[in-house]
Amino acid sequence: MSAGPPPGLDPERLRGHLDQARPGLVGGPLSARLIQGGRSNLTYVVTDGAAEWVVRRPPLGHVLATAHDMKREFRVISALYPTAVPVPETLLMCEDDSVLGAPFYVMEYVAGTPYRTAEQLAPLGPERTRSAVLGLVDTLVDLHAVDPGEVGLGDFGRPDGFLDRQLRRWGKQLDGSRSRELPGIDDLHAALGRALPDSPAPTVIHGDYRLDNVLLGDDDRIKAVLDWEMSTLGDPLTDLGLLVMYSARLELVGSPISTTAGAPGHPEPGELIERYAAGSGRDTSAISWYTAFAWFKLAVILEGIHYRYTLGQTVGPGFDRIGDLVPVFIRHGLTTLQEG
Repeated sequence: MSAGPPPGLDPERLRGHLDQARPGLVGGPLSARLIQGGRSNLTYVVTDGAAEWVVRRPPLGHVLATAHDMKREFRVISALYPTAVPVPETLLMCEDDSVLGAPFYVMEYVAGTPYRTAEQLAPLGPERTRSAVLGLVDTLVDLHAVDPGEVGLGDFGRPDGFLDRQLRRWGKQLDGSRSRELPGIDDLHAALGRALPDSPAPTVIHGDYRLDNVLLGDDDRIKAVLDWEMSTLGDPLTDLGLLVMYSARLELVGSPISTTAGAPGHPEPGELIERYAAGSGRDTSAISWYTAFAWFKLAVILEGIHYRYTLGQTVGPGFDRIGDLVPVFIRHGLTTLQEG
């Protein structure tokens, strides 16, 4: 007996809407499977038996419009499609909640592999791993080379005062999750505020740029950059800082935090910084601040998960150990800022 449709997507209602909005696109009855769920936007693969597409919609239940704005995702992916940045082709945006219960969009299905852990990456071997990660940097350079105005994204964000706003935003997030003493986290937040760098010219930024948010093809090249829900106009070095943070070697076995840095052949953070600087022409001398900010941001995110876990509001593999990771991220943030 086959399983029913996944929660949040009714294939018959979707088919009816597609037949009206894109006649001829779908050749037969649709079936769907959920490939990414949880607190983030939901991703489904749908097929008529001959072709496949991807549908993205907000998570089930209460949704913060600013955090899960389908129209923004659709807009940035559509704008980047003609550029050197590899993204899927968007096909349809639907803002009518009556179809699937929430706004959604449809885009082409891109075949590829997301590598989430060092264990998954290791079988590629050192040379292929090195090539894939350096390609990640090169694609980031391509993203930050896009002129927002030329692709219709000139009003996609508020770049003025971006870093200060980000720091205040994550400070408020921390205050909303306080349930225990976290030695050093307020010191880290304050030190980041005192050392705020001058931002380079704003670019389109991804907001969560790392290896497991791209699809690699069999040739180890990036086929598509995914998960644009945090994209905006802002300081490009925040993307690089996050990538550098995820390139640190951490023992996070069994935790829900993905890191591929332990795979043989994975480039060291310094090499990633040098490659980005050479490709982009940007001054990366303040990268320690951006990396320390990434440590702080992840510490806040993890503490929020820990807080919700203690209240019984969220479950997941490794969530019982999330709280133990927070001091590790705080310590790395302080050390990174001091070394910078």
